[in-house]
Amino acid sequence: MSTPLRVLFIGERGADAVVTELRRGGYEPVYDFVTNAGQLQKALHSNWDLAISDFRSGAFGALEALHLIQERHVDLPLIAVTGRIHPDDVLAILKAGAADHIARNNLMRLNAAAEREVRAARLRRERNRLEEQFRHSQKMEAVGRLAGGVAHDFNNLLTVITGYSDLLLARRDQLQETQRTALEEIRRSAERGGGLTNQLLAFSRRQPLESRAVHLNELILQIQKLLRRLVGEDIEMVTIPAASQDLAEVDPGRLEQVIMNLAVNARDAMPDGGKLTIETGTVHLGDDFSATQLGVRPGSYATISVTDTGMGMDAETKSHIFEPFFTTKGPGHGTGLGLASAYGIIRQSGGAIAVLSELGEGTTMRIYLPVVLEERAEARAAAAADEHLEGIETILLVEDEARVRKLIVDVLTARGYSVLEATRGEEALRVCRSSKRPIDLSVVDVVMPEMSGPDLVKQLRPLNPDMRVLYISGYTDEAIVHHGILRSGAAFLQKPFLPDALVRKVREVLDNHRSSAPGN
Repeated sequence: MSTPLRVLFIGERGADAVVTELRRGGYEPVYDFVTNAGQLQKALHSNWDLAISDFRSGAFGALEALHLIQERHVDLPLIAVTGRIHPDDVLAILKAGAADHIARNNLMRLNAAAEREVRAARLRRERNRLEEQFRHSQKMEAVGRLAGGVAHDFNNLLTVITGYSDLLLARRDQLQETQRTALEEIRRSAERGGGLTNQLLAFSRRQPLESRAVHLNELILQIQKLLRRLVGEDIEMVTIPAASQDLAEVDPGRLEQVIMNLAVNARDAMPDGGKLTIETGTVHLGDDFSATQLGVRPGSYATISVTDTGMGMDAETKSHIFEPFFTTKGPGHGTGLGLASAYGIIRQSGGAIAVLSELGEGTTMRIYLPVVLEERAEARAAAAADEHLEGIETILLVEDEARVRKLIVDVLTARGYSVLEATRGEEALRVCRSSKRPIDLSVVDVVMPEMSGPDLVKQLRPLNPDMRVLYISGYTDEAIVHHGILRSGAAFLQKPFLPDALVRKVREVLDNHRSSAPGN
């Protein structure tokens, strides 16, 4: 079977003999001719495997072609096939960057040279592609770490704001109307701030996910009415469910967030109305796709495609759309975090998200999620009702942020718990050794100065073998993953959290005897 070979001839002299020789070598040339700089510039917009040029074809030959190819930074090997020329001219061609020089009376060398140069060019392009992919991955990882760190600091602040707002609002009967209104506005603003930090944490790809087997058709159906309200009346929305589809492994709540982010971006790309299509399907991804998406393995994937008929994007915009804070919208019309968080959630779920778009031709955002063969067991039943959340157990709280520590103490002591406080690991060990009562639960921040939460727990465990542990943190990046908190199944509560969420989690961990296993 012949191998296709895309050949660009600089001039037409001797082309027939070259084509005949390439066919004899097992190639099937697909070729075109250019005879001047303007034609070559236009031709370089297409993909070619090889350029073949005479030393000179009229006023335009190998030297001029090489200069233009290099000026355009195109990786296109050029072989000079010439009649008898002076050795100095051969040397000039090779110095100018020609891959080889072959005399017309020695064309038997052509196929070996073509094979060598085409293979080398493909290897260079593949290496450059992988290097660029790696640089992009490193940049996204660095920005993700920064985003996670910033979100951690904000989460500590928001935990205090939301916590005390809720404690005060619980006494609303004792408040004046203006006080209640002010507190409710503080609470709503803190929630919006929490939403922004959650998007930052989602981009950092270390946010705890509650993944399970999800039927994408059913999920789209459940949020269809919400999506229709979101995109507005001027946009026609069409859903095309797959006739049969495998289950996808994903956190359904986070996936809904992703779909809504994509729908909002599609809506904003169609200010004068248009059509939004949401389609599900199943595909098998091979090595070619995996090579373009680091960490995505070949196999079966469930897909969701969100397509709009909007203005589309140019290549420059497409290269930045998943970066946090990048936005094409004007000031005050978007944070630039929607697509970044969508990217982080899907990547953390083991999938990929791809963009297909051209200016003036709309955009398709396609999500790929790994499929599961069997639906997993449903999540455990909801936590006990509020009236059963009190306790009399002794809790050791280790938290270096003073305001967060005070909030947690206030919340837990109000529920009847006895709380011992420590700001760092060594202090926690001293408090534990001097306690006259066994410690039932340690609430420990994951990242602290001098000693991490997991390292502290290892030293606390021999002092209280039956002690349960609840980790808390505003971080969701490598600090948590590095210590194995998420992988171990240990109890974990993400900041910012509401007082009710804290007391429910504390009661859940205390009542769950499996949490007392070593390492938890």
